[in-house]
Amino acid sequence: MDTKDFYIRKARVQDVETIHKSIMVCAKDGLMLPRAFTDLYSHMRDHYVIAPREGQGPIKGCCALSLCWKDYAEVRSLMVDEDMRGRGWGKRLVEACLSEALTLGFYKVFTLTYQVDFFHSLGFEEVDKNELPQKVWSDCIHCAKFPNCDETAMLIEL
Repeated sequence: MDTKDFYIRKARVQDVETIHKSIMVCAKDGLMLPRAFTDLYSHMRDHYVIAPREGQGPIKGCCALSLCWKDYAEVRSLMVDEDMRGRGWGKRLVEACLSEALTLGFYKVFTLTYQVDFFHSLGFEEVDKNELPQKVWSDCIHCAKFPNCDETAMLIEL
């Protein structure tokens, strides 16, 4: 599969089922936490996807920028299909989110991740989850893993 046959664009409603299926596969493999359909539909505009240029075939990855509070935004739900990994698509998806964060005036972007080395390579640094109290009390408190979260909190200041 040639990478020039794909590009990054904002998600569309017809992408949500594929995004959900892909996230659930990654969640089953322990790479990320699952997301509900209702969450994906209500936050569809947050997502970028790797889409085929000719419009034929499914999307091959996604990443979302969630606006949290004041000057904080979150990169979440990063997923790249196995056959597209190692080609820079994950980096491009995160960069699209970071660019949007800057455009909107959000200069602190965090993530909760199992992929620490990947996010380190993009300039994110590990932080204590206590630095993200709004995230913990708005989202994390509803997670099945709370209060024993095993994800690593990371932050980049733009």
